[in-house]
Amino acid sequence: MHAYEKISLSSAGYVLAAFIIVIHLWMVLKPTQAANYLKEFPRNYGIGRILMGIGMAWFWLLIIPEKFFFTSPIAMDLQDFNKLKTIMALAVPLVAYLIITECKEFIAVRGLGLCLLMAAAPLLGAAWQEPHPFKVLMPLYAYGMIIKGLFMVGMPYMTRDLINWATASTGRFRALSLAGLAYGIAVLACAILFWGKLPA
Repeated sequence: MHAYEKISLSSAGYVLAAFIIVIHLWMVLKPTQAANYLKEFPRNYGIGRILMGIGMAWFWLLIIPEKFFFTSPIAMDLQDFNKLKTIMALAVPLVAYLIITECKEFIAVRGLGLCLLMAAAPLLGAAWQEPHPFKVLMPLYAYGMIIKGLFMVGMPYMTRDLINWATASTGRFRALSLAGLAYGIAVLACAILFWGKLPA
C-alpha cells in the first residue's frame, strides 16, 4: 500500500478545505488586491522558481529507487520502468535546474501546474474505495486539478487568458470567489460530519 492510500479521507478533506477556503476568502474580502496579484502571477519569476522547485522535488521523491542516498517515504512502484529509476533520479535535478534557470516564460504557471498534478495524487489516494457520503467532492476537485495542471504546464498562456477573463468584471470575479468559497465550506462540512466517521 502506497503512503497516499494511508491518508484518511477526513485528513485530506481538512487540508483541501483549508486551502480552498483561505484562498477564496482572501479573494472575497480583498478582491482588488487578489485580482491584481492574479494578473501579475503568470510572469512572477520569483514565485515561479519556488513552485517549480517544489513540484520537481516532489516528483523526484516519487521516482527515486529504494536503495538511493536515502529512502523516500512516498516512492512509487513504476512497474516496468523501475529499472530506469536511477537514471531518472539523476536526471530530474538537472532538468529542474535547467527549467528554473532557462525557462522563464510563464514559469509561475508551469510551476503551479506541476504542483497541482503532484497534489492530486494524495487526494485521490485518500478517497480510493472509501464508502463515505459525498466523497465525490474529493476526486472531483482532484481531477479538476489534473486537467488544470496539464493545461498550465502545456499551454500556460491559457491560464493568463482565463485570469484576464475572470478579473475583467467585478461581479464575475466575486461570483467565482464565492463559488470557490462555497465548495471549500462544503468539503469542510463533509470532513466534519461524514468523512471522520467509520461506515456502519
